Amino acid sequence: MLSGASIYSSNWLACSDTYGSDPQELPDGAPRCLVRLRLGAARCFGGSGTTFNANAGGIETGTFAKLILPDGKEASLPILHPSTGTDKFVNISTLHKQVGHYTYDPGFTCTASCASSITFIDGDEGILTYRGYPVDQLARKSCFLETSYLLLYGELPSPSELDDFKSEVKKHMLLKKDLLDFFAHFPTGAHPMAQMTSVVAGLSAFYPVNLDVKNEDQHKEAAVRLIGKMPMITSMVYRNNLGLPVSYPHAELDYTGNFLRMMFENPMYPGGMNRIYSDEVYTVVQKAMDVFFILHADHEQNASTSTVRIAGSSQANPYACVSAGVASLWGPAHGGANEAVIDMLAQIGKKENVAEFVRKVKNKEDGVRLMGFGHRVYKNYDPRAKYFRELVQDVLKVMDVKDPSLEVAMELERIALTDDYFVQRKLYPNVDFYTGIMLRALGIPTNMFTCLFALSRTTGWISQWAEMVEEKGFRISRPRQIFIGAPERTYPGL
Repeated sequence: MLSGASIYSSNWLACSDTYGSDPQELPDGAPRCLVRLRLGAARCFGGSGTTFNANAGGIETGTFAKLILPDGKEASLPILHPSTGTDKFVNISTLHKQVGHYTYDPGFTCTASCASSITFIDGDEGILTYRGYPVDQLARKSCFLETSYLLLYGELPSPSELDDFKSEVKKHMLLKKDLLDFFAHFPTGAHPMAQMTSVVAGLSAFYPVNLDVKNEDQHKEAAVRLIGKMPMITSMVYRNNLGLPVSYPHAELDYTGNFLRMMFENPMYPGGMNRIYSDEVYTVVQKAMDVFFILHADHEQNASTSTVRIAGSSQANPYACVSAGVASLWGPAHGGANEAVIDMLAQIGKKENVAEFVRKVKNKEDGVRLMGFGHRVYKNYDPRAKYFRELVQDVLKVMDVKDPSLEVAMELERIALTDDYFVQRKLYPNVDFYTGIMLRALGIPTNMFTCLFALSRTTGWISQWAEMVEEKGFRISRPRQIFIGAPERTYPGL
């Protein structure tokens, strides 16, 4: 059985551990199930012979890998390059046809499942772009709906296009009464993500879609409707858990303003947060929340986005596909990172305990985990964190929040940015650290954090879904498996 691939040298690839420059020169006892991959005649990237193969999912440059199996069978596999970045990919789509073998990659950590032009990440350099625009530039200069348009259509809108898009989204913000009735039937204490998953899936009943992969207008309508309805769905989850009445969107408010109104409107003080707090506080909070939405709008092929794509590959209703993404995000390994930050701060307790906590982190004591620092993808500073840190500080200042956990967070951040242990390991605070702090300062319960994440990510999910169903060669996803169960056997008594 073939094991995972590793590189021998610039010209050799073997399906086992690394042993040397040539599989013929393996040390005694090394596995003999190795395969050999040799790079063929290379052409310069972007030069003569470079072609984009939509079915293959990348740019072909005439470079190929030759796979030689132990039985002598060979496969010639094109090397694909992305349009940006230094990653290289071996196109194995014809591997089984050529040599009768499949590949094995648990968790798809070394496999590109699709080609996409939406989001680019370079974790080593700390780069995140939406359609080519750095996310920190969008956070500073754009707004969430302009960024949503960019993700959906590939280009920034003109002023008139943006106005039309905002109007279309606003038209879809209201929830039908029968859909609102869903919330009355959830049991007391139902988890917010359970409610959101159910209601988003319920949109499929109100807006049934027999998917036409060629009907782009249909796809756009589904996208705009989902983006429009998520703020009220999120606010209803929050208000339902608190026993508060329905709060409706208002035509004179923008997207984020409507969200804040529907979340925080108090029947005693109609008008939402801007009637509870001063205009200065409201302006700062609205800007921070809008940037929160932008920073979480998309993040390449993560677990929930891949879930949406796999569900959508069966031509399922787009609302059901996004509901599947919400369910995937619910998992603590994916969408619960900012909740984990708050739990850690509560564990530390008070500012005076931070130094002892840091000592335990450095000594790697059991049960002590540093949450919100470093990132699985980013080996440098999280590009989403720097500007958002500034906004969070503004929010804490104007709201004059008195919270021991926030004092703990600021002390932990101070140490992390100056202590050599953190700096040398590039354990910088990531966006989850700062978003957890901001959402807590606004009084949002920790079990609602992931709902706000889902609201933001809906734009990315539906953009990725639309890209997939409109691409040439669209077909259902069907991963393989290595079966390790019992062989065929006879039922007793037969």
